[in-house]
Amino acid sequence: MNTTRGGWELNRSGDRMVEGVRLALRHPDAKVLFAGGASILAPGQESEALAARRMLIDFGIAPERIVLDEKSLNTEENARFAKELAGDTAGQTWLLVTSAFHMPRAVGLFRSVDFPVVPWPADYLASGAEGLRFKPDQSTENLVVTTIALKEWIGLAAYHWTGRTGHLLPAP
Repeated sequence: MNTTRGGWELNRSGDRMVEGVRLALRHPDAKVLFAGGASILAPGQESEALAARRMLIDFGIAPERIVLDEKSLNTEENARFAKELAGDTAGQTWLLVTSAFHMPRAVGLFRSVDFPVVPWPADYLASGAEGLRFKPDQSTENLVVTTIALKEWIGLAAYHWTGRTGHLLPAP
């Protein structure tokens, strides 16, 4: 949300927010837990969690259904703090909604803190029918996608090699 103008501005990863709202509307009795603190790279900017809360409420989600983690600064903390906020999850189904490219690392970290989640990917960067993703006429897009892929692969390897996840590539 743009707090200055009061409107919504979704960035490249906005699909995950839209999918979260869609699921919340479809399942009116479900809690909505959003984990995402303020970026250390953007001091003074509101946290992702507060922006998500405002968006959910604007779309008619009752405030008492919304649980926020504003402290987490990375995916490992998202998992740990979300588990604490969710409490006893026995007999419950929790969906993990995040960008598809980020899902393996995220689900691995949620499993490592014993928070059973069902992966619900959104925000796909490809349709799945492209084959090789390289686009000769779009060098900037190629660089962006390559950077995202490298970040996720390095993150997967680092979390696995430091013992923070049990598998290099967690299965669905």
